[in-house]
Amino acid sequence: MPGYSVWLRAWQVQIGRVKLYLLDSNDAANFPAHRGITSELYGGGPELRLKQELMLGIGGWRLLRALGIQPDVCHLNEGHAAFAVLERARDFMEEAGQPFEVALAATRVGNLFTTHTAVSAGFDRFAPTLIEQYLGNYAKQRLGIELHDLLALGRQNPDNSSESFNMAYLAIRGSGGVNGVSRLHGKVSRHLFLPLFPRWPEDEVPVGHVTNGVHMPTWDSAPADDLWTDSCGKQRWLGMTDTLPSDIRHISDAKLWQFRTDSTKDLVEYARGRLSLQLAASGASAEAVERAKHLFDPNVLTLGFARRFATYKRPDLLLHDPPRLLRLLTNPQRPVQLIIAGKAHPEDKAGQALIHEWIQFIRQPEARPHIAFLSDYDMLLTEHLVQGVDVWINTPRRPWEACGTSGMKVLVNGGINLSELDGWWAEAYTPEVGWHWETARNMATIRPGMLPKPKPCTNFWNGR
Repeated sequence: MPGYSVWLRAWQVQIGRVKLYLLDSNDAANFPAHRGITSELYGGGPELRLKQELMLGIGGWRLLRALGIQPDVCHLNEGHAAFAVLERARDFMEEAGQPFEVALAATRVGNLFTTHTAVSAGFDRFAPTLIEQYLGNYAKQRLGIELHDLLALGRQNPDNSSESFNMAYLAIRGSGGVNGVSRLHGKVSRHLFLPLFPRWPEDEVPVGHVTNGVHMPTWDSAPADDLWTDSCGKQRWLGMTDTLPSDIRHISDAKLWQFRTDSTKDLVEYARGRLSLQLAASGASAEAVERAKHLFDPNVLTLGFARRFATYKRPDLLLHDPPRLLRLLTNPQRPVQLIIAGKAHPEDKAGQALIHEWIQFIRQPEARPHIAFLSDYDMLLTEHLVQGVDVWINTPRRPWEACGTSGMKVLVNGGINLSELDGWWAEAYTPEVGWHWETARNMATIRPGMLPKPKPCTNFWNGR
């Protein structure tokens, strides 16, 4: 670092057969101000962010070398670790006695960059003066290049002295392969990075896609695992899926329905307990805490909406027509209940305002029995939600959702999706597993008499 050193502790966690290493600046050898560099994500300003990314990229690569680990492929999952490109090239310079340009060309083939951002504003950028302060000496003394040459790696126009240093640009120029996280996001990414490839047709910009997935054994409930194991075997996710549909169809409707009813009941009990504790901690009245312990009905259609509250995710779309939403929730013949959870970025005031908008709606006496907002959104809460809701709602503004995998976790637990055709859902959607928003909008405009009389149906979902 400029004028001082920062020592990093390394923590090793064994995750199955994989070792996970965590870097920690909270060491007594560091100045007190530097011990908190790794203490929180998204905290502080650009300077703290730059320190964190230097430690992740440069410090992370040095840790691997100290442990004797020499990876053939370095996967940069988003641009935050892109400084590893520089440190890997520096290692090659020392080993082969080659200049930086040769080292970068030789090592970039072993770097893979995955971008998760669907808008240009989402890429980390740093002011040139900040890069000069923290990487000026590193460039000259360690890489043997001028500051201008280093800044050029993170700029669209190398000669524009006022242009910020873009971490995604560094990752692209230092990687042999670049991919988005869904088919649609790959197309969006090719458009975003087109300025780096002048005179290239947009379709030929070298950015592919690998659609994100989830680890099913992490997210399916124990009853779901038992159900699918009985019909499909324990190794169902480890091979081809050719026989899975026919295997699942052998499960009786009654057994499926009982499984779903039990799952919703478990979620309702969990939501009651969590909400009552949440209200008690916030100083709510004893009456309000007691009401929370009896909230919701396990036999009512339960919708779930949980994610980061950002404007492009449109968490307020359900509030477009509040009176209509209230009528749907309180329909005496077909009531609906809604569980909401999520967080906004500490600096995202618009996202925080969206949470406030929902809180104000929920405080209405008519709405309160049918909606709950569960705070402190985390993986444990997500686990309960995806295992128990009937319908998972996703409302992004297409094509701003890079992938979005929460709905995948619902499917493995027997739930169904209602989502915009964005990210993974644009590839996976079929009428058998849910709806997309266009279908939902069409259904919302259907009036009595427009549809033929329904035929008898044994599909277990129609019961609810």
